[in-house]
This record gives sequence, C-alpha cells and structure tokens, in this order.
Amino acid sequence: MSGRTAGGRTERFAALIAHIRDVMGIGLAFRLWDGTRIPADASDDALTVAIADEGAVAGLFRSPKIDTLINLYVSKRLDLLNGTLFDLVAERPKVRSREVRRLLDKKLLLRSFADFVFSPRGGPWPLEQIRGDRAQRDGSETANKENVHYHYDVSNAFYALWLDPEMVYTCAYFRDWDNDIATAQRDKLDMICRKLRLKPGETLLDIGSGWGALVCHAAQHYGVNAVGVTLADEQYVFAREKVARLGLQDRIRFELKDYTQVQGQFDKIASIGMFEQVGIPNYPTYFSTVHRLLKPGGLYLHHAIARPAKMTEKAFRRTNPEYAAIRRYIFPGGELDHLGMSVANLERFGFEVHDVEGWREHYRMTLRHWHDRLLARYDDAVREVGEVKTRLWLAYIAGCSVAFERNSVTINQTLASRRQRGPSGLPPSREDIYRDWPAAPDA
Repeated sequence: MSGRTAGGRTERFAALIAHIRDVMGIGLAFRLWDGTRIPADASDDALTVAIADEGAVAGLFRSPKIDTLINLYVSKRLDLLNGTLFDLVAERPKVRSREVRRLLDKKLLLRSFADFVFSPRGGPWPLEQIRGDRAQRDGSETANKENVHYHYDVSNAFYALWLDPEMVYTCAYFRDWDNDIATAQRDKLDMICRKLRLKPGETLLDIGSGWGALVCHAAQHYGVNAVGVTLADEQYVFAREKVARLGLQDRIRFELKDYTQVQGQFDKIASIGMFEQVGIPNYPTYFSTVHRLLKPGGLYLHHAIARPAKMTEKAFRRTNPEYAAIRRYIFPGGELDHLGMSVANLERFGFEVHDVEGWREHYRMTLRHWHDRLLARYDDAVREVGEVKTRLWLAYIAGCSVAFERNSVTINQTLASRRQRGPSGLPPSREDIYRDWPAAPDA
C-alpha cells in the first residue's frame, strides 16, 4: 500500500474521530500512531486517548467488544494520557446513545471501516490465551483452589504495594469519608468483631482468611481463639509468619484447605469477601457447611458483594459484558447473587437473620484508595508482576469503583444466628456495637 493511500486512511479515521467528538459533545483529545492530534490544537496536558498503531483500530472494527478494549489497554496499544480511568468516565457524552447513532455520519463510518477492517490486527493480544470462561465451577476443592490461586497468589509483594498495612483485601468501613485506608480497614475489622459480639475465650472461624488480618485483630483485641482457612498458598505462608511475629501461635491456627473440609464447631463464623468465589450452583453446599460448623445459637457474619435483583431469576442470571470480563480475567469462578437470594438461603438452611447493612458507598471509596495507591506505585508494581497485570488490575479496580458509585453492584453485611427456639441471646438494640467506640478523628 502506498504512503499516499495509508495517509489518506489515517486522515479519514482522524475525520471520523473528530466527527464523533462533535456529535457526543466530549472534550477528550486523541493522538494517532503518526502523531496526528484531534483536535489539532489539543494541548500537551489534555486528557488524551493514544492509539499506538493501525492494528488496534482494525481489531476494534472487527470485534468492538470489551475484551478487545481490555487487551488493547493492558498492552498500551490504547492508552490514556494526562489522567486516570476515572477522568475518562467523567467525560460523559452530552447526548444519549440513541441520539449519537442518529447523528453519526454513516458514510464516514463505513469508509473508515472499509479502510481498516481487513488490515492486520498486529499485536500483542496478551489476554487471548484465557479467552472464554476458563473457570471451573463444580465447587470441588481442586476447582476452588485453581480459581483462588489465579487471583490471590499473584504476589504478596504486589498486594502490599497498595493495600493497607494489615493487608485487608475487602471493603473498608469509613466512619468518616476523609479517613485514610489504614484507619478505615482497622474500623472495619473492629466492626466485624463488634457485630459478632466476640468475647474472650470464644472460638472464631474466618472462612477465606486472606492474609490473616481479621483473626489477628480478633485474637489481639477480643481474646478469642481463631481458625483461618484459605486456599491461597502465598496468603497462608504470609499469615502464619504474621502470627509467629505477633506471638499468637497459641491463639490462632491457619488451615490450607477448602472450607468444606473444616471440622469442628465454632461460637462465631465470619465470611468476609469469600462468598463471591462460591458460585450459585454450590450455594447449598456452602450454607449447609456453615450451618454444620456453627454452634447452636452461634453468630455468622455474611459479608458479600451482590447485584441488584431483576424482575425474574432468569433475567438476573444473564451476564453483561463487564461482569463476564471480570469473571474471565480477574475472578475465575466468581459469581454474585442478590441480597434476597442470600437472605432466602440463610433462612432455607437453618439461620435466623438479624441485621442487614449496605456498604456500597464504602466499597466505592475503598476501591478508589486502592486504585490511587497502585497508580502511585506503578513502576514498583510493573517490576513485581509486569505491566500487563498491573494495568489489568488498575482497570478492574477503577471499573469496580465506578460500578459501586453507579449502584450497579452492591455489598451487604448480614448478621445471622443458627436458628433455635426461644431467645436469640442478642441485645435488644444495636447500641452495644457502637458503645465505647473511640471518637472519629474529626469529632
């Protein structure tokens, strides 16, 4: 192909981008592979989408899907300059999608499509080796371990770059929206212990114990004897070393096994951010296992992300592209229920529900802290896990924060007890949870 023809193709694509900007009413700038800027007078510090090569455009025209965008973003063939993904989301079109489609110059679009659709896609496409739903969902220990290993055994050092000092990888609790992530995570751990009404000498099981923050906090500050169970090898090693460092070996034990293999009974059980990995078909096994492990009258705290319910269960089970991408690239085996499903299953499997609290906005804030901390340590993260993994995690964390902000996903803490006849043994109000809590920093 001659330079003149290639140049004409680039000019036509630049004209298409300029037209789309005008129709949508956005201020976002673009920079093409040959240095062309759209608009031409865009400043050097403008929020800019940079397209590295013509193959990226060919790939998008052939497959205009979220999978294509993610592959191009993690490989930096599609990049964002002078801002974050949050800034990009804030550049919302001034007109509705239907109006954009009506106003779009179809001839200009078709000419660009013809220019690029049969061109080589180029490369790399780093995530295509896991294209399709790679997760095993049968609920077996082997499947669960493989799915957990994929996400949580990335690197302890990587997670330490952007989590709080206690390595808590679940939604924090902001008693004040201006609190830092370390304060909010300490308050979350304390809130869990208070809701469970932990007392010295009681036994606590933490299902999906991560890097050990909850069981260590509960043993240190509430005097319990705790067991943490995880399938993540690196988390298990880290948690055991932490317990030894704190001198809590006589109070805490970690088990590297599937939750279904845990034996014994416990006064209190917590499941904080683990339930998302179970999978809807395996819920009967999960809830019957928790019921078996909880002593009569014992308390169970169920902390889990959920999606809003739909008019029918069939509609709820449909998977949108964003949700499918997270399950494919981030959380294999992951699946979200809705709050009503959780409550129904708790009652169905022998629990009494006492309290439900929504933490949606807390998770939006938690994720924003994680994103900003990871971005600040970007070079360190790239050295630890590579640029593809670093950019993938940044996109996932930012996308989830936006989803919580828009209320397309929620998160709830549900307190339940093993159902019994007669009094539950709980106080008549929630006052005991908040009594004697140290004042918030700005109080």
